[in-house]
Amino acid sequence: MASYHTVEQGDHLSKIAKQYGFSDYRTIWDDGQNAEVRQKRQNPNVLAPGDRLYIPDKALKSALRSTEKHHTFQVKVQRLKLRLVLEDQYEKPIANAPCELHVESAIHQLTTDGSGKIEQDISATAENVRLIIRSKETALDDLIIPLKVGHLDPVDEMTGQQARLANLGYYTGPIDSQENPAFRLAVEEFQCDHGLAVDGACGSQTQAKLKSVHGC
Repeated sequence: MASYHTVEQGDHLSKIAKQYGFSDYRTIWDDGQNAEVRQKRQNPNVLAPGDRLYIPDKALKSALRSTEKHHTFQVKVQRLKLRLVLEDQYEKPIANAPCELHVESAIHQLTTDGSGKIEQDISATAENVRLIIRSKETALDDLIIPLKVGHLDPVDEMTGQQARLANLGYYTGPIDSQENPAFRLAVEEFQCDHGLAVDGACGSQTQAKLKSVHGC
């Protein structure tokens, strides 16, 4: 039966689709009744708490097959891919560094590429992830980085701005949608580093640049 889902912190569309029994999140995302959310958010995996999604009825499919025989059916499942780019305090890629990615009970042994990037398929319901850098050739050996999948708010929300600035090393204050001196200073430093007008206000141009530099 069709219904509505109100997004909570930590929700993303791949997770929501699995919750309602859909193998492909696009069944929900592409529904006409979600056009407003789709236009506003653009990225189905970066939603804001309070967003309201229409959940359509699941369509039944039938297939004609002969009796007294075994038949195999394949279901195409969309995978959720986690992508990370690691940089040091000087914004230089942490290249060719061995890492351990802990996702639920699984441990993935990975190595960053030349641009500091790693990527891994993860469960659509995974939320708490730990990344451990195992590079003995740098001062970052055994550095543990906790990650919360699906908790990044859209860039037009102050919490989304604070989180991106924190991920990029500019902001160390709380992610609470409250403007404070530390946030304003972080915005100013980001603007100065990226050739923007320095006014401490995270307007549309600063948001666009912040989204571009952060990667989402």
